[in-house]
Amino acid sequence: MPHLHRLAATLIVAAVAVGLLLPPDGHGRRAGTTRRAGVTAAVSAAGNGAAGGGGPWDGAAAPARGAGDGAGRGRRAVAPPGPAQAAPAVPAFDRARAAAVARAADANELGQVPILMIHRVLARPKASLDRTPAQLYAEFTRLAQEGYVPVTAAEFVTGTMNVPAGRHPVVLTFDDGSPTHLAFDAAGVPEPDTAVGVIERVAREHPGFRPVATFFVNAGPFALGDRAAAALRWLVQHGFEVANHTAHHRDLAGMDHGGVAEEIGADQKMITAATAIPPVTFAFPFGAPARLSWAGHGSAGGARWDFRGMFLAGWRPADSPFEKDYDPRQIPRIRDDGRVRQDDCRRFCSIAWLDWLARHPDKRYTSDGDPATVAFPRAKMIYLAESFVARACPY
Repeated sequence: MPHLHRLAATLIVAAVAVGLLLPPDGHGRRAGTTRRAGVTAAVSAAGNGAAGGGGPWDGAAAPARGAGDGAGRGRRAVAPPGPAQAAPAVPAFDRARAAAVARAADANELGQVPILMIHRVLARPKASLDRTPAQLYAEFTRLAQEGYVPVTAAEFVTGTMNVPAGRHPVVLTFDDGSPTHLAFDAAGVPEPDTAVGVIERVAREHPGFRPVATFFVNAGPFALGDRAAAALRWLVQHGFEVANHTAHHRDLAGMDHGGVAEEIGADQKMITAATAIPPVTFAFPFGAPARLSWAGHGSAGGARWDFRGMFLAGWRPADSPFEKDYDPRQIPRIRDDGRVRQDDCRRFCSIAWLDWLARHPDKRYTSDGDPATVAFPRAKMIYLAESFVARACPY
């Protein structure tokens, strides 16, 4: 049927022309030009109660995103560390009903998530990375008032963020296991001016603010000596995450494979022995990656690891773990600070980025209240990672 072949060719040419003429969307990319062109059809084919889906890994090559999105510069797409994650079963859901709930909440679970990188908490700061308890309290109170709900780094990378509809996840991360993060009074209660004490105070004053955070620790956490293991257990029992930051905080970028493995393995063994939970997230010391495959998975000293997410130092808000450009081995964090002399915090600090997200709510991750679905405006469907098609709830 030659006439049908000619008709098909004509339609293809017309579709390409229309795609090229479409204006760029809010992400700075043309709506008709995406390597995920099949996602729309797959979402429609999935139907109600579709099974499949997958973990947060999406290792296909992805273009760098524009700075106008608060996005990165020239990120190199890489394959996920370790073997591919098994695709969990996706529970059945009423897609039409879920879409109505998502629309009412203005949900956008393909939006960006602020991941704050915090170091010491001192009444009298001694370095530019230090924050006072008052500054931390003010910032966390702002987060609570603006509808942010803390989740752990593990919940973020596994895509299991259980956040109420209309609210936004935020990840609070604390590096190095400083004694200013956790200390106990004589009654065994966290000291009020420590990081944990400040988090718990804000949670008491704002019940929607979950008192959780992720602590990337080194050997000898919190300078608690023989009480350190008990402190790590206390954190886990109270919903906090304890994660790997290497044993001695050395610059992995200058080390060989064996040295990298020894540093990561010793920390993995210490944390696992104390908490019975092997860490699934990792933060690079100094934010400087070694070869990503070396850090991502391996074994040393009787410990094994296969991290679900690896975190850099301060940069920008992170892509949603459901977004096709998300790279689980190079997850950016935001330096927690008010001002930085070299750029007055226009691009790299928490206050500036929280201001930016407040001015651009369409770029921010907003939950639909259902962790089993991935909800977003239909126009953003081209940014969905293919592994989450079965959970997609466009509206």
